[in-house]
Amino acid sequence: MPCNYDPPVNWEPVMNYQRFFEEAIDQIHAERRYRVFADLERIAGQFPRAIWRANGRAEEITVWCSNDYLGMGQHPDVIAAMQNVAGRMGSGAGGTRNISGNNHPLVELEHELADLHGKEAGLVFTSGFVSNEAAISTIARLLPNCLVLSDELNHASMIEGVRRSGAEKKILRHNDMAHLESQLQAAGRERAKLIVFESVYSMDGDIAPIKQIADLAEKYNAMTYIDEVHAVGMYGPRGGGITEREGLAHRIDIIEGTLAKAFGTLGGYITGTRTVVDAVRSYAPGFIFTTSLPPAIAAAATTAIRHLKTSQQERDGQQRQAQRTKEVLSAAGLPVMPSQTHIVPLLVGDPELCKMASDRLLGLHGIYIQPINYPTVPRGTERLRITPTPFHSDALIDALQDALVETWDALGIPYGETGRPAVAKSDRIIPLLVPKSGG
Repeated sequence: MPCNYDPPVNWEPVMNYQRFFEEAIDQIHAERRYRVFADLERIAGQFPRAIWRANGRAEEITVWCSNDYLGMGQHPDVIAAMQNVAGRMGSGAGGTRNISGNNHPLVELEHELADLHGKEAGLVFTSGFVSNEAAISTIARLLPNCLVLSDELNHASMIEGVRRSGAEKKILRHNDMAHLESQLQAAGRERAKLIVFESVYSMDGDIAPIKQIADLAEKYNAMTYIDEVHAVGMYGPRGGGITEREGLAHRIDIIEGTLAKAFGTLGGYITGTRTVVDAVRSYAPGFIFTTSLPPAIAAAATTAIRHLKTSQQERDGQQRQAQRTKEVLSAAGLPVMPSQTHIVPLLVGDPELCKMASDRLLGLHGIYIQPINYPTVPRGTERLRITPTPFHSDALIDALQDALVETWDALGIPYGETGRPAVAKSDRIIPLLVPKSGG
């Protein structure tokens, strides 16, 4: 029977909202950079071992890409501090500080952080991303006609902070001091200027020329803001980062860091003069309107910081194993990218191969290394980012080398310039994408 229904004159098709999101995801798939997160369960007391779960099965694997650089997330004293305070004070903070005030463990944590960097005050946020976004945007916004000078390899959180400030910005060629000086000189001494940079750049593992930046800042009357998230806990006699190691902390205006990497917990922070820190506390929406860090996490972070202020064992162990990893992988001809730090980047150069290598290492060898693709790194520099810790033994390093060589050969990934030639890609060896054994 024919349909006699006539739609209203002003009728329009209903918009398919889901289509826009599907197309956005399809675009990522087409670019071979869709990210899949493994279901992992870390095993307390057995770091870097973890349980990988997939398709209803489980297998014990080794994690080689954790940012828990020193294993402090599983240190008995850190765990005990968290459990003790959670038992006494509960699991949550109860709201923003404007509503619930400062929980006492948070007060202690901020004092500990100020002391770590030799600053007058510290301010803790719920993450390192929030601390950068909130602090940079607020500081630059409060400075009249501020010019922000930002290194081109700065983290996304710093870029977002610069953007939200509304201030004029100049993007600096990476670690290029001549370019920085030319921009400072053009701006003039009278204009407010904020130099924003990192100490350790996490994807390449290189270090900023902090002394030269501080010299130029003093010469041209600029403020300095350094992100030390990949260095705090790991460098310097007390874990104050590269600025402490090089005796330069007093020459940097704002030192930002994280509690979620070497300190093994959660949160971000800034340290500086009381005036600057108080201004950020009073004006930053990212601080004012966000529930504060729970007391149990604050207590655990304080315990980790205090431990690493006096213990060199973890730092020494990490540096030793990171250097050995570089040497062993380089000796096998694998394309280890230059790195001045604990970060060991292994060049793949293709997003699909990078994902296939990661899948193969996990499914066939029980080794977890997340692929790093665009936009985290530029196209053509896709890589595996390896982060050895004091707990990655020599035997684990040797096993990693064997697994990587097998993977490079099976997938036809190019070796380094002085390494063995890659063999043709094999269609006979299929990566196992589920755990090999039950558990």
